[in-house]
Amino acid sequence: MKKREKIYAFIDSQNLNLGVRSQGWILDWRKFRQYLRNKYNITNTYLFIGYKPGNESLYTHLQQMGYLLILKPTMELPDKSVKGNVDAELVLHTMIQYKNYNKAIIVSGDGDFFCLVEYLENKNKLLHILTPNKQYSKLFKKYSSFVIRVDQLRGSLEYKKTGIGGRSKP
Repeated sequence: MKKREKIYAFIDSQNLNLGVRSQGWILDWRKFRQYLRNKYNITNTYLFIGYKPGNESLYTHLQQMGYLLILKPTMELPDKSVKGNVDAELVLHTMIQYKNYNKAIIVSGDGDFFCLVEYLENKNKLLHILTPNKQYSKLFKKYSSFVIRVDQLRGSLEYKKTGIGGRSKP
């Protein structure tokens, strides 16, 4: 009997979140984690997210859903927006975990991950690139056979607020 492959997902949370919101909907993070588990039998799901004091309950909630959080310190910019770029952390942790998985799913449409995607594909370790929408980097055109667009899964992954006693917004 063949040993089951270990598949890890590495998620650029801001790219995914902002990418689906730009399409007019909100991702249900619980459904997304279940999708990854059910569709790809993901062993570990790393979620790279900027750390903001006061968001601890969000981080705990995401961990309870099964995400392994990698928190990046953020900076407040002069216009009061928050910057917490996680690209280096995602690449670093993908390589730290390299020997522990057979295949990886990179969740981002950001061309900054081109070198990582190229490396993983050359080593036969790339399973998919999940992009938030059709506006992903043109650098990934060479890897279009690996691309799955999350916006095309909106029907099953969209957050829908339920009535009394239902879940609160993630």
